[in-house]
Amino acid sequence: MTQANVKQSTTAALPLIAVTGMAFEAQIVRGEGVEVVYGVQAGVLRQALAEAVARGCSGIISIGTAGGLSPELAPGALLVADAVEGPLGRYPTDPAWSARLMAALMATSLAGKTQRGLLLAAIAPLLSAADKTSLHRVTGADAVDMESYIAAEVAQAHGLPFAACRTIVDPAWRTLPKAAMAGLLPDGSTAVLPVLRELLREPSQLGALLRVAADARAARSTLVQARQVLAETGALYSV
Repeated sequence: MTQANVKQSTTAALPLIAVTGMAFEAQIVRGEGVEVVYGVQAGVLRQALAEAVARGCSGIISIGTAGGLSPELAPGALLVADAVEGPLGRYPTDPAWSARLMAALMATSLAGKTQRGLLLAAIAPLLSAADKTSLHRVTGADAVDMESYIAAEVAQAHGLPFAACRTIVDPAWRTLPKAAMAGLLPDGSTAVLPVLRELLREPSQLGALLRVAADARAARSTLVQARQVLAETGALYSV
């Protein structure tokens, strides 16, 4: 049975809930005072998040990677969201918390790759550069992910502060090869064998897959740096 994954550190205070999609993101984000809920299946993620909120929390932050929609955002760029747009409308992020996130990041070497902007909800990964360009033109959104809107909905429903901080893993101009998604499992982990089978079926994808891997390294590096900065300054936490 598919299930979302929950990692928790026990502290005297109520934990922050961090929401992301992939297992590697959860590994980076988890830490003292942070309960991480992750997974790529929307219904399961929503249920796991609701259960985590019921246990008590100080706020919810969506933190991890996102797909770029704005052509200005290169791999490893960092977006602190002003709002998240989805099928039921727009959820603004907590302005004071978002300002603290920005202030902390802009005081570091990440300043040159950090900006404010709009996140867009998706129900599946966007693979096509044409689709990403079209969404940016129609919605004005800067980046897209599958988890932030769920996190925003749950935060709104429970009267909790909400923030979102996402690093770009695939830029707007990049069309992802099928092999890049072949090994993605519902719990946010990755299996190698399906990727290899896809490459054997269509070896011409290898070059594009290597470019995706380079993009992912840039995004991971930014996420690691941002997580450290935000924790050290206290900006990661809602209170």
